[in-house]
Amino acid sequence: MGEHPSPGPAVAACAEAERIEELEPEAEERLPAAPEDHWKVLFEKFDPGSTGYISTGKFRSLLESHSSKLDPHKKEVLLALADSHADGQICYQDFVNLMSNKRSNSFRQAILQGNRRLSSKALLEEKGLSLSQRLIRHVAYETLPREIDRKWYYDSYTCCPPPWFMITITLLEVALFLYNGVLLDQFVLQVTHPRYLKNSLVYHPQLRAQAWRYVTYIFMHAGVEQLGLNVALQLLVGVPLEMVHGATRIGLVYVAGVVAGSLAVSVADMTAPVVGSSGGVYALVSAHLANIVMNWSGMKCQFKLLRMAVALICMSMEFGRAVWLRFHPSAYPPCPHPSFVAHLGGVAVGITLGVVVLRNYEQRLQDQSLWWIFVTMYTIFVLFAVFWNIFAYTLLDLKLPPAP
Repeated sequence: MGEHPSPGPAVAACAEAERIEELEPEAEERLPAAPEDHWKVLFEKFDPGSTGYISTGKFRSLLESHSSKLDPHKKEVLLALADSHADGQICYQDFVNLMSNKRSNSFRQAILQGNRRLSSKALLEEKGLSLSQRLIRHVAYETLPREIDRKWYYDSYTCCPPPWFMITITLLEVALFLYNGVLLDQFVLQVTHPRYLKNSLVYHPQLRAQAWRYVTYIFMHAGVEQLGLNVALQLLVGVPLEMVHGATRIGLVYVAGVVAGSLAVSVADMTAPVVGSSGGVYALVSAHLANIVMNWSGMKCQFKLLRMAVALICMSMEFGRAVWLRFHPSAYPPCPHPSFVAHLGGVAVGITLGVVVLRNYEQRLQDQSLWWIFVTMYTIFVLFAVFWNIFAYTLLDLKLPPAP
């Protein structure tokens, strides 16, 4: 690994081969859980030249002497990291990052390029786990393709915070659907009710200047048939992904799919309204399925081929229902039924931005060139759609259905 820029005096903290034996007992006791300031004080004893590096041989000895105080999987990762350095040295900052649950991209590369295969048994083979531990292990194998990432997640996950984003979105969707169903006295194919489009959450082309509608349409569903599949996919796919990648990243992919869906409709199906959370759901599911395919040999989830086939069949059936409904005679002419194009917008986000997010577990997205490429493409599309909505409807002299 190349040398990292020094963060100041804090980097003056590595171990030198001939000084390991002089480690004071009280310092040893603090090693596994000391904060970064204590790491600095400890390592300054063994790096008098302030080089910021420790010899890998003595680093291994240091780890072995404290093996009882280290999480076994973290120790395994550290040993692999030590063996990946052909120059015989390891950077202090990587050690601090590991103990602080921070992983740089260079840290991962050092692991992946190492010449030592992790010798401990796989996480799947461990026995005597509690129910919560088995659930965390199951989620790790469902979503992560690398054993080292699965072990890292298993050791680090604390369920704090819980996967609140997907659960909150799902509860809101169900609650508003039930409220609307009682209001309209209709739960199946609600979209066919004459008063359905009067709701202020629905995206309607005549009301496209009301910007909130490009997002709030997810809380209105065509009927229980659409809501049921979307809720099932959000809970079965979205919640595990949020447990691993966090609410910020999964929320970003979901909302990006939602916005892309409504904007895609405003460009490609200009006279149609939009309802349902399919844009966000299809973004998450498409990203997850693409990640499985791209890491097929590494993904160890059970029956993955069968489950992929079931997921694709369900998504295809929902998409087919949306296409059928779009071209079915409208219950409120001249306005057509809701568009299916939002599904395609979600898929486009999933196989671009979504895949980059899922493939870079706990890595800085800012360091990934593909991330910036896809963010740029998404931004260009959003700007294009905004200008399209401002000017194209007038220039094309398009006759829109009247406002509900």
